[in-house]
Amino acid sequence: MTATLTVSPAGELADRFWNWFLERQPLFATVYGVEHLDDQLYDPSAAARSAEKRALEAFQAEVGRLQGAAGLEAEDAITVDMIGVVTRIHLRLLEHAVHHIESIDQMYGPQALPGELSRYQRVDTPERIDRLLRRLVAYPAHLAAHRANLDEGVAAGRTAARTLLVRVIEQTRRMHDTPIDQAPLLAAHPDLPAEDRQRIADALATHVKPALAEHLAYLEAYQGHARDTDGVWAIPGGDDLYRTLILASTTIDVAAQELHDYGNEQLALIAAEQGEIAGQLGFADVAALRAALDADPVNTFGAAHELVDLAREQIERASAQAPRWFGRLPRATVEVKAVEAFQEAEAPPAFYVPPTPDGSRGGIYYVNTYQFENRPRHRLAATTFHEAVPGHHFQIALETELEDLPLFRRLGGRLAGIAYPEGWGLYSERLADEMGLYNDARERLGMLDAQAWRAARLVVDTGIHALRWTRAQSIELLRRVGLSQIEAETETDRYICWPGQALAYMTGMREIVALRRQLERRDGERFDLAGFHDAVLGHGTLPLATLRRELPGWVRPRPA
Repeated sequence: MTATLTVSPAGELADRFWNWFLERQPLFATVYGVEHLDDQLYDPSAAARSAEKRALEAFQAEVGRLQGAAGLEAEDAITVDMIGVVTRIHLRLLEHAVHHIESIDQMYGPQALPGELSRYQRVDTPERIDRLLRRLVAYPAHLAAHRANLDEGVAAGRTAARTLLVRVIEQTRRMHDTPIDQAPLLAAHPDLPAEDRQRIADALATHVKPALAEHLAYLEAYQGHARDTDGVWAIPGGDDLYRTLILASTTIDVAAQELHDYGNEQLALIAAEQGEIAGQLGFADVAALRAALDADPVNTFGAAHELVDLAREQIERASAQAPRWFGRLPRATVEVKAVEAFQEAEAPPAFYVPPTPDGSRGGIYYVNTYQFENRPRHRLAATTFHEAVPGHHFQIALETELEDLPLFRRLGGRLAGIAYPEGWGLYSERLADEMGLYNDARERLGMLDAQAWRAARLVVDTGIHALRWTRAQSIELLRRVGLSQIEAETETDRYICWPGQALAYMTGMREIVALRRQLERRDGERFDLAGFHDAVLGHGTLPLATLRRELPGWVRPRPA
């Protein structure tokens, strides 16, 4: 006789919520290998937003009923809390009409969709190709709906920043002008049979290329409406919107000025550490050390593939050391790839794509090889340890493998803010130093530069969106903490595009470090660092308040 698994009311709610979210955001479903939605696109229309609001309000009401019920198990209570956090945040974002400006996005805007599909969508069977083709057929209407939202924003006097629009126009033109036989969807699958390649090429020629041409013409005309200011403070309701975006990233309600001040405090502390390294290496100050590193040909990559090769070697070393620092390791592997040409000029230095739950694809660590000669070698290690091992790959792959939790908890935790995962990534840079993974003082300086960069993000994000900083002020500060000119420009435009996102890194790390120090004091010599790491990663992504409340009860001291 086969036992029947009983799903708790909280688990049942989580399953319905997750399925609803995937239907609302089908590309997320593709990323996680949920193929039955592979022929659909996100609906940006007003009617879809109204339906989304009704659904969120209904889920919120169910959360209230469950939170008022007695006897919830601990994990069920966390699940319900998280759904409550997500619904509240998304309802507030709808109230702020973010659709007026969010389509102008050089990272994940609608113009980049065909390229994004090349990363995630499988085309190895006729049925999978059919699903891809239906998406491409729907692409012109998808772009048109985004343009309708931008028109609505123009009418309301709420338009995107010209800084971002310039990048989006450049990217759209590049996507349109790329010959079809070099399109990302074909370049990513060089072994496709000729007949299948032709079907995709025909769809690109018939549906995608004309749609991009129409969209490009619209964007060029939109330049007359774009705002010259970069911060969201400049649009009607911008101050309240920014407060909501801080909440969405961090899950805590905190004032911009407080985070701005904290970022400046951290910059001062990190600068002292950097000064110590400069002295150890015989330099009068950090500026002199950086100048020497910039002039050192050994610190410069000679070819794009060298970044990828070095990243792979760094992951191998980190993976070899990991069993001493973690009790549980992910089953999923991680692959290193270069960012594709269609997006490399706008992309950050690196990013991570999670594995599929069914194991059909491992995690992918993308490194940006664009203008490789301007990307210092000594800085790559900290990035690798943040994005891959022991950073995002460990955190996200382990989360995906928590089979006792609902899929919402395993795959959708980032909906409840990114301060936890990005805080873990930043913590991992420091942890890598404890693990002995940096080869020399120069790579340790690279780690401190990365830490200073995240502290500077607090200053820059709040500076641009609340304190009326200019783009030039942001670039100047990021250059001062060690970023190259191209990185400082790309990162500044990323912060302009995603208000509040850059706050999450240092805010999340602050919470993880504070909890570790608290438990080190509590347990003394019996503090179990591997057990601490397993506990931090063993329950999936959490709101910071939940992590603060629950983690001390999960961590046990080593036996006497």
